[in-house]
Amino acid sequence: MFFGTPQLAVPTLARLLEGPHRVAAVVTQPDRPRGRGRQRSPSPVGERALAAGVPLLRPERVGAPDVVSALRGLSPDLGVVVAFGQFLPKAIRELPRLGYLINAHASLLPRHRGAAPIAHALLAGDHETGISIMRVEREMDAGAVCLTKRCAIGADDSCGTLEQRLAELAADAVAEALDVIAADRATFVAQDESRATLAPKLSSEHAQLDFSLPALELARRVRALAPKPGAAAQLGAERLRILAAHAEPGPQGRAPGAVERASGALRVATGEGWLVLDRLQRAGGRPLSAQEFLRGFALPEGAHFTRATPSGGSHAAAD
Repeated sequence: MFFGTPQLAVPTLARLLEGPHRVAAVVTQPDRPRGRGRQRSPSPVGERALAAGVPLLRPERVGAPDVVSALRGLSPDLGVVVAFGQFLPKAIRELPRLGYLINAHASLLPRHRGAAPIAHALLAGDHETGISIMRVEREMDAGAVCLTKRCAIGADDSCGTLEQRLAELAADAVAEALDVIAADRATFVAQDESRATLAPKLSSEHAQLDFSLPALELARRVRALAPKPGAAAQLGAERLRILAAHAEPGPQGRAPGAVERASGALRVATGEGWLVLDRLQRAGGRPLSAQEFLRGFALPEGAHFTRATPSGGSHAAAD
């Protein structure tokens, strides 16, 4: 039985549907309002399961007695979890014939346990991440690991580009793990708790750029929040989404937040170095390169970026 919800989980489900191990059922989050029209529609995993004709459950609470009963009636051997989005109670965790579920978590455990491991790997300046296949336990992402696959983090990677690569890597890792488990050759190794770090959901505070911080840190934050929700900064009365940026070293001699326009580039002074804005978006507009933005925006003399007004909410990257 497969548990998953967002696009991150779709490549793994697609791989499982190819065989050789039969998918008895798919469990995903209930239909939610999506898109511009806010019409209720299935999750990306739900859509893929419906297209494949696989039995699909969309419970508000996966531990509800009727859900447990329905899954037990399918007599599954094992459960696979990829970014499902609900707590899995003991009745579900121990339901399969083998007595456990496995989860594909998007980090090299025990580093970055939590809901936003991809974003936190970027925030931390990590040079690599990966997929860990672990047993699902009550404590989040703390189960023993049987397999890991590594993935380099490029200098230009955003949360979006890295997530795409990790989604495909998760499919490879789960397929390999299932073959090992089916052959009774899986070895699960306990995580080193002393090395554990947490990767909670990103809050609206993370999205607000504080230009008193070093440019390198701000560039990492922009990458961790792209493409959605995007880092934010205030330029006069306008709140702008910063979708791509890079750091440049050097003493700028300007107060943090001061803007410099030079040869089509848009540079912002920071606490250490310059943050060069490569891609921006005005409210209600489309994403623009810095050059496109400057052609359509009259940058006043003495322009100055400040922290954006909080918009509220929190933003999770799928695990």
